[in-house]
Amino acid sequence: MASVVTARPHLPRALALPSTARKLLFRCSAASTMDAPSASSDGSEKKTTTVFVAGSTGRTGKRVVEKLLAKGFGVVAGTTDVDRARGSLPQDSNLQLVRADVTEGADKLVEAVRGVDAVICATGFRRSFDPFAPWKVDNFGTVNLVEACRKAGVTRFILISSILVNGAAMGQLLNPAYIVLNLLGLTLVAKLQAENHIRKSGINYTIVRPGGLTDQPPTGNIVMEPEDTLYSGSISREQVAEVAVEALLCPEEASFKVVEIVARADAPNRPLKDMFAAIKQN
Repeated sequence: MASVVTARPHLPRALALPSTARKLLFRCSAASTMDAPSASSDGSEKKTTTVFVAGSTGRTGKRVVEKLLAKGFGVVAGTTDVDRARGSLPQDSNLQLVRADVTEGADKLVEAVRGVDAVICATGFRRSFDPFAPWKVDNFGTVNLVEACRKAGVTRFILISSILVNGAAMGQLLNPAYIVLNLLGLTLVAKLQAENHIRKSGINYTIVRPGGLTDQPPTGNIVMEPEDTLYSGSISREQVAEVAVEALLCPEEASFKVVEIVARADAPNRPLKDMFAAIKQN
């Protein structure tokens, strides 16, 4: 797989070890750099937690990349168009650009994710005349990425999905949002199938289901609820990215959970760590 590096993040020797010899050392209150055995005599070297972002040039994925970099993570930005990514993503010494197309199969994705500590999947199909596009990206594409992680030994996976994916079981078949989104190639059904695969994969996951996505700055505080609870509402992509990144920083509170999020002007401003902790583990 071809890759283009604009600025290579620090990738320590520990990442070259077999997956069984590596550990994710995320801590909620810690910064995103962690102490590691140093090759230097002064012991000053740090291990940078590195995250692969699928869909990095999308409107949500770009915000995920920016928030990860702001917190000091190393980022491997997966993209189908490296030139586009180079022009739209930040210039940062902790950012690496890699060509990665989730629709091309798990084997081609393995090298893109090999050596990273976690994956955030922010992919989404682009509207086209292909009626199978939602399934190619939102179902099979996500499954390919999960399987690539399993082959490469990556054990932490964050998926950005959508509320109402399980609308049929929630009695929301006549919900206008459920109807409209499924008119585009049964998009929500495709997303639900991908979620089900993740939950059976054995990978430590957090599935984030946002309401309707807006490109505007946040206008309210985040509300987080258990799965199959919310059937309306919207939220800024900025806040969705914030929740996805926070899921990495709070593994004890966020692991093996499906959460649904919207923003409301009258909601209290609560720490995301506390919100994750309040959701019952699946």
